[in-house]
Amino acid sequence: QLQLVESGGSLVKPGGSLRLSCAASGFTVDSYMIGWFRQAPGKEREGVSCIQSIHIDGGKTNYAGSVKGRFTIARDSAKNTVYLQMNNLKPEDTAVYYCAAQWLPGSCEDYGSRDFRSWGQGTQVTVSS
Repeated sequence: QLQLVESGGSLVKPGGSLRLSCAASGFTVDSYMIGWFRQAPGKEREGVSCIQSIHIDGGKTNYAGSVKGRFTIARDSAKNTVYLQMNNLKPEDTAVYYCAAQWLPGSCEDYGSRDFRSWGQGTQVTVSS
């Protein structure tokens, strides 16, 4: 049974940093595509970042344009956990953040949220002064 548990969300001031964690069980994060998504009130869920299986292009990463240069996705194989380091946070980053996992053979760019079947419960990130 695949299970994902997010943590690390909090209230932070603009310009601050947070690191979200996505702890996985029931599968190995090395072999799955892991995505981070977010949903703000009244808005649709959007993709934030993605990391491919290490068996596909060595685990390439992908970022939404709005977070590129500020967010970094990384995988810790020993802890079976994927992280999202978020720097220089902005009020528009406020949302519930979800991680999702799916065995997918292609590149991150080939897939969207509908392709992921296993989801965590979400963690709230609020950026406000």
